[in-house]
Amino acid sequence: MGLFQPVVLSASARVCPVCQAELRSGELACPRCQTLVHRERLDAISKEALELERAGSVIEARELWRSALPLLPKGATQADWIRQHLRELDERIAGNAKTAALDRPQGKPNWTKRLGPLAPIAVVLAKLKTFFFLLLKLKFLLSFALFLGVYWTLFGPWFGVGFAVQILIHELGHVAAVKRNGLKADLPVFLPGLGAYVRWQGFDISVATRAEIALAGPLFGLFAAAGCMGLYLYTRMPVFAALAHAGAWLNLINLIPVWMLDGGQAVVALSRVQRGLLLAACVLFFALTDQKVFLLVAAGMVYRLFTKDTPEEPDTRTMVFFVLLLFALGALLKVIPMQPGRGF
Repeated sequence: MGLFQPVVLSASARVCPVCQAELRSGELACPRCQTLVHRERLDAISKEALELERAGSVIEARELWRSALPLLPKGATQADWIRQHLRELDERIAGNAKTAALDRPQGKPNWTKRLGPLAPIAVVLAKLKTFFFLLLKLKFLLSFALFLGVYWTLFGPWFGVGFAVQILIHELGHVAAVKRNGLKADLPVFLPGLGAYVRWQGFDISVATRAEIALAGPLFGLFAAAGCMGLYLYTRMPVFAALAHAGAWLNLINLIPVWMLDGGQAVVALSRVQRGLLLAACVLFFALTDQKVFLLVAAGMVYRLFTKDTPEEPDTRTMVFFVLLLFALGALLKVIPMQPGRGF
């Protein structure tokens, strides 16, 4: 499962172009699908603030970033990113001020004496920062352990461990793509019975980049499933065939272009014509492999033919990437000689 990255829309829109929900006055995001409202103004603020930072006008840039916060819901990833960026700018401004003070040819300042009593507080804050960092790491480890334990209990240790590792590899694909684009990503969080997700932060991200990040998960998932297939061919242990089948099937499910699934995030980079071509590809792959999951992807693509979220500049690379993933995962399902959960 990919990251939730809201689509943005014009402030003048009266209905959400993604889910068609009616928008009331004063709302910052669609109440049904969390689509943001103030796209144009936020884009203008981000571009001007980044230009100011490049020009060295950090204080002015900081004020611009702050002006964007009232336009975003408190829980929006963009708001989190801006708050984090403001902290970085504060540190940068403080560092510049410290450097300027050291370069200033004047008598020894006595500010250290005045701030001396606050030193214990600074130490405590530093410790708390370490504590929250460790807590974030534990969130990943504990959720992964719980996820693994559930599937270990249901299907045995071999399948439980293999399945959990496959999901981890899928999510690490998203993390790798996020970092490759110079953005920040948290470690995956696992939800037994539902999957996992990666929370990442960015602002003014193109639809092509979002699609690349979304499809990186199924790509890594394909590699994991293919690895299980290789282990099956080498060892002839049925559990590896089951893992390969389950992995390929789950990654295909993730390519259904709806909601928060990876396919739903990637399809926003495609035009109606490209979505139609993907629909035709799904029908063809179903005819070739007899895998009914392609019908689910095709149904989702039919729905996305009529949604009002087509990009101004469609991305052909995303369409080719999408088709190749569908083909490779479908081929893997076709050649795997058993259904998941049988024979081990």
